[in-house]
Amino acid sequence: MSEAFHLQPKETRPKPVSVTELAQATQATVGHFDELRGKAAGLSDAWHQFFSTLDNDAVTDMDQRAVNLARQVRDNGITYNVYADENGPQRPWSLDLFPLIVDPQSWQRIEAGVLQRMRLLERVMADVYGPQTLLHDGFLPPALVHAHPGYLRAMHGVKPVGGRFLHIAAFDLARGPDGNWWVEAQRSQAPSGLGYLLENRLAISAQFPRAFQSLRVQRLASTYRALMDSLKAMSPQGADAHLALLTPGPYNETYFEHAYLARYLGLTLVEGSDLLVRDECLFLKTLKGLVPVHGLLKRVDDQYLDPLELRADSTLGVPGLLQAIRAGNVLVANAPGSAFLESPALLGFLPALSRHLLGQQLSLPALPTWWCGERSAMEEALPRLNDCAIKPTYPGSVDQGSFESVLGNRLTPREVDEWAGRIVRHAEEYTLQGYTPLSQMPTWQATGAVAAGQAGKLLARSVMLRVFVVSDGAQGWRVLPGGLARVASAGEEITSMQRGGSSADVWSMTRGEVDHSTLLAPHLTPESLMQRKRMITSRAAENLFWLGRYTERAENAIRLARLTLECLHGEEQSSAPLLTWLSQMAVANTLVLPGVPSALQAPRVFERSLIDGLGTTTGATSVGYYLRALKMVGSSVRERLSQEHWRIIIRCEEDLFARCAQQRQRADFSALQALQILKDTSDHMAAITGAQTDRMTRDDGWRLLSIGRHIERLGFLSSALLRGLDTGSLLTDGGFDAMVELFDSAITFHAQFQQSRDMTALVDLLVIDRDNPRSISWIAHTLRGRLARLAGSEPNQLCALSHKVPHPGSWSLAQLCDKAPDLVSPAPESDTVLSTGGGAARYELLKNVLYQCSHASFVVSDEISTTYFTHSGLVNQSLGAS
Repeated sequence: MSEAFHLQPKETRPKPVSVTELAQATQATVGHFDELRGKAAGLSDAWHQFFSTLDNDAVTDMDQRAVNLARQVRDNGITYNVYADENGPQRPWSLDLFPLIVDPQSWQRIEAGVLQRMRLLERVMADVYGPQTLLHDGFLPPALVHAHPGYLRAMHGVKPVGGRFLHIAAFDLARGPDGNWWVEAQRSQAPSGLGYLLENRLAISAQFPRAFQSLRVQRLASTYRALMDSLKAMSPQGADAHLALLTPGPYNETYFEHAYLARYLGLTLVEGSDLLVRDECLFLKTLKGLVPVHGLLKRVDDQYLDPLELRADSTLGVPGLLQAIRAGNVLVANAPGSAFLESPALLGFLPALSRHLLGQQLSLPALPTWWCGERSAMEEALPRLNDCAIKPTYPGSVDQGSFESVLGNRLTPREVDEWAGRIVRHAEEYTLQGYTPLSQMPTWQATGAVAAGQAGKLLARSVMLRVFVVSDGAQGWRVLPGGLARVASAGEEITSMQRGGSSADVWSMTRGEVDHSTLLAPHLTPESLMQRKRMITSRAAENLFWLGRYTERAENAIRLARLTLECLHGEEQSSAPLLTWLSQMAVANTLVLPGVPSALQAPRVFERSLIDGLGTTTGATSVGYYLRALKMVGSSVRERLSQEHWRIIIRCEEDLFARCAQQRQRADFSALQALQILKDTSDHMAAITGAQTDRMTRDDGWRLLSIGRHIERLGFLSSALLRGLDTGSLLTDGGFDAMVELFDSAITFHAQFQQSRDMTALVDLLVIDRDNPRSISWIAHTLRGRLARLAGSEPNQLCALSHKVPHPGSWSLAQLCDKAPDLVSPAPESDTVLSTGGGAARYELLKNVLYQCSHASFVVSDEISTTYFTHSGLVNQSLGAS
């Protein structure tokens, strides 16, 4: 009897939800303007067009885009650090997947409004640092100017070079529930964001290329070019002016932006220590001497610019800079002294100032603002404290009670009373600003589990728009068509990167033609091109020099640590000469501290000390110390390193510390595990050295990096071989093999000499052989040549510093291997011949050559510093000539 056979219905999966459907179901919080919809019931025209280009992509597709975006941010090394911490990882820049889209009509209103405000602020600056009629006539309270730490009395009466005070300003805009834009703050001292928004644009336009083209988004490059042309035209030197970007340095939280912006605009990135003032002119210290600087785009706060006239404790500025500005010899953007414009209290006085100075009403209003230093304003505002933001009148001031802004609607009744009491007692220090719920834009929250099939979701989050106005020569100013959107974290209303917020690209649409200008091929004169090729600051040169030295030190420490651990567990672990040599090398190179018992006395204690020091920066300066130093000095020349080079430096350092910490927590950090960590770190170092050798332009900066590496290599290998002779380690099989391994020449040695352990063969390969890049002869010969090239010597000619390095051409294999005592010439800078110890008279000439090489590494290092970095021959005269 046959059984009936029935076909089962095929299981059907639900159709994946498209991101367009998800957007249609997402709404802003009640009371907030919805950027997705505008004032319509459905998606706005711009967002409907945006999502239509995605071809009904599923939610999982958005998750993959978010993963790609995060990877791009990480790979590009985009960072923002709340507080720079040399011991902590750099914080990746936070960028949301979706842009903030501004339609043409809204952008036209924004553009007209901020241009009008820029003209007004310029007029205010000109009056405050000129006749001060606004103060005399009561349009502006003197306390908001003279009491503000950003007002610089030293600049009163000074007309800026080019006649313009403000070249860059930023306006923070909030969109209220009615869809109108309001000015919430203005930044005039050193506004940040011009570099980050460029990276945002590159990243987001690459994620949505079809939408970017379809929506006719305005490009950015022409505005940056207009800024550069304007700065050059207004500078004392005109079109051939040398412009630089002044940064506080790599410890600043936005240093990535400084380096990126300098590279994009073709500016020399400088710190205060790179510059000096002589005869009321500003100069840049370079390897080739002093080079005039005609303009500065500053990212240093005004009070730190000149320790002679402003903050005496500043190490960020340039002594005499204000005098150079007063003399009209350097343009500074913006003119020092604009920080008082950033006081929120000033916003309340601008409408009347606009009517008085421009004869116009402000077309882009600010949120209602009350300065409590005016009694009537305080009495009007205090009853509204629950509905206001409480802000400091003098933000950033130490003496006048600066504090973080507070939203009144987040305070308890008791806290409101406490704040009211503070305001009454010190009224002039407080400004109240009306609060409006921020508009909310769509943001993508990925789950981080794309592979597992868990989909992300679309969230509406509060956003604030920062718009930039930049100088445009005789035309006045122009607005950068876009900006930087700052997105609040979930449930927050304050858009702050410090509070976990993120950023978003800003797409300003146009009805006209899209400007496709680019800065990729700037027009350079032959003179300016030659100048750019030679422009290596003394600070950058010194950091490159130490980048090379720390690279080599890290490699040497890794190789020595691996060799030591392998020997302690090898066949020769009881060899007294070998253990003595390893102990001396470990102490001399600070892999272990001097008080630790030697490997001969207590091998397990010695091993444990060596392992414990690998992943720490305290105590022994071992592998971790050098990798941390390598990262820090690399961050100072970030603009000269490729993305791959910088990324592998970060990964190498973070991986070592993370794995060492993990092993210490398990309390079973064995020699085998340490060796595996060292092997992986060595692989990373191979990539780093490869990038330095093959992917850097071979200018004088690279030569100094290479010289730094060769100085370290010459000193390390010479002293290693010298100690091997003194301890007798080379006379043992294990010591012989260990030395060849330390020189990274084992493969070559065994290929040429098989299993021979002949000293003549060893000296030939490790000392004499010019084809071995690890031999003493090759290192000395190369170092001599690089020093001569750095000094500008003619081909085949050496400089005086080259002669400080022993000449390998005079070395003879037969003489170096002669065991009998020999008469030797003294070292170049010393008449001391190294004692062999114990009266042994073996390999005296070889020992003396090794000593000379080791000694030369110190001599050359000191003279390089004196000649190229400290400029000790310069007279550091800051002000006018005597």
